[in-house]
Amino acid sequence: MKEGVWEQYATELGSRLRQARAVRGLSQERIAHEAGLAAFTYQKLEKGESRPGAPANPTLRTLVSLAAVLDVSLADLLPDIPDALTD
Repeated sequence: MKEGVWEQYATELGSRLRQARAVRGLSQERIAHEAGLAAFTYQKLEKGESRPGAPANPTLRTLVSLAAVLDVSLADLLPDIPDALTD
């Protein structure tokens, strides 16, 4: 069950990344470059994936870099922690 919860969490993170990027009006490539990521890596994060069938699991450094580039707080970027993950 927790794997499905992680997938949902990663998908929500990807959605928040897309929304923040849309507000800034920047391309995926631009965000990736400014955050020090490969464009492919950023594209996968927006999809909520790390590789096919596996939910995204970005490092803290990646999350902090993306929050800075997108000009949002880390708290705004990350979804609330589902109860199923804290049980």
